Amino acid sequence: MNSLLLILGAVVIFLLAYVTYGAWLAKEWGIDLNRKTPAHTKYDNVDYVPADAKVLLGHHFSSIAGAGPITGPILASIFGWLPVYLWIVIGSVFVGGVHDFGSLFASIRHEGKSIGEIIRTTLGTKGKKLFNIFAWATLILVVAAFTDICASTFAYDPNNLTGAQAGTASILFIFLAMLFGFFVYRKGAKLSLATIVGVALLFFCVWIGYEYPFVKLSKMGWNIVLIIYITLASILPVWILLQPRDYLCSFLLYAMLAGGLVGIFITHPTMEIPAFVGFTVKNQTLFPFLFVTVACGAVSGFHALVGSGTSSKQLNKEGDAKFVGYGAMLIEGIVAVIALIAVGYVAKAEGTPANIFANGLAHFMNSFGLSVEVGKVFVILAFSAFALTSLDTATRIGRYIFQEFFDEASEGTKKIGQNIYVSTIVTVAASCAILVYGYSKIWPIFGSANQLLAALALLALTSWFVSMGKKTSMVLVPMILMFCVTLSALALLIKQYIFGATTNFILGIFAIVLFVLAIILLIEAYNVFIKKKIVKK
Repeated sequence: MNSLLLILGAVVIFLLAYVTYGAWLAKEWGIDLNRKTPAHTKYDNVDYVPADAKVLLGHHFSSIAGAGPITGPILASIFGWLPVYLWIVIGSVFVGGVHDFGSLFASIRHEGKSIGEIIRTTLGTKGKKLFNIFAWATLILVVAAFTDICASTFAYDPNNLTGAQAGTASILFIFLAMLFGFFVYRKGAKLSLATIVGVALLFFCVWIGYEYPFVKLSKMGWNIVLIIYITLASILPVWILLQPRDYLCSFLLYAMLAGGLVGIFITHPTMEIPAFVGFTVKNQTLFPFLFVTVACGAVSGFHALVGSGTSSKQLNKEGDAKFVGYGAMLIEGIVAVIALIAVGYVAKAEGTPANIFANGLAHFMNSFGLSVEVGKVFVILAFSAFALTSLDTATRIGRYIFQEFFDEASEGTKKIGQNIYVSTIVTVAASCAILVYGYSKIWPIFGSANQLLAALALLALTSWFVSMGKKTSMVLVPMILMFCVTLSALALLIKQYIFGATTNFILGIFAIVLFVLAIILLIEAYNVFIKKKIVKK
């Protein structure tokens, strides 16, 4: 199969979906171009700060992308490229795009609060608390997993300087972002000019990291640095670090995307892996594991937390919600398709998904003169930069959700629980406690938790639309699909961890808790639907 047809097909479908289906969603939901957003009504210059739509797209896209849309499709390719491709395209348009756009829109209509607040308005305080506990626990897994990924990637190896190169560039990115934020938001620098200078300096940082990798820390050393970094990133105003860093780093991914697309157009590589391998491969069944494994490439619950956590507090105009929410998910779908083509081209390559992806893209970019060695380092740098972006965003959102949990507590408890420093320290400390298990042990349960979170976010949207008497089919159908996927996956994980040959009671109990929580929230939602008597089609 010529991969050029795959990428062209995806681009055309996504453009048509954005113009047609995205516009229809905006009309059905009642997007109001004149309505003030929480970034203005609750402006505090720390969390609630209006951002230019292009800047916010950079933050949102960088935060939701991370390692997911690359890792997921590569791992899922064991089933063949066809089912993975179909799920990426269909899922991005009708599941992930709707989920992300809807979560962002619902949040700005609820003062920029998390999906838990939407659940409170429809399912009550009990539902909100259960959801927030689950969401916070999922974010703890995200922070622990991505801290381990970043520390492993950046760790110094005298025989392979890629880690030191990526780590050095990432440290330089942080200081560059702070300078960018200072000049744009405090000195009134024009965004277009600041972007040109900032992006030029960004690639200069990449060059310095490649040529002079002076940050040479062990994995433990990086764990300490990253823990300090995410603590500060959670507390500092968004305009000084989070927003500018994500915006500038998005150009790394745009460059990587452009390089991959141009390389594919020039080489139009043939897919070397089979179109379809079978319904059961390596003891995994196509359903539900394909849908859990692809994750961010088609739909991800983490996106709802980003949209309703940081992005909704920075949205300048309600009309920007489609551009940021739906648009970013479709771009991420392109990343996932490129990752699939990369593994399809280098079918026999071994190593981590990051290495397989870097190997494939480096060969594509070699077609227009970039050496394979430099290409590999550049792609690894971009991959690690976005893993770090997801890490700091997840920490900040974990702090938000922890604070929201104490909204209705007594005055004394509320004051402590909602303290910015207390909520950050507790969130980071909990992540550190899980960090000792390592990425490989955390990821399987995180995958199911992440997709269940997407199902719960769609449940919240469905309940909200029911309460307002709006059409629900666009969120109800994806919700049913995701609950079928995740509950089936959790049941199989429970069987494996509790009754399998290689037991893991801690992860098994975690899976049981998630399963029970989902059932409780489903029962609560069912009662709401019955009271409303009808779910509009």
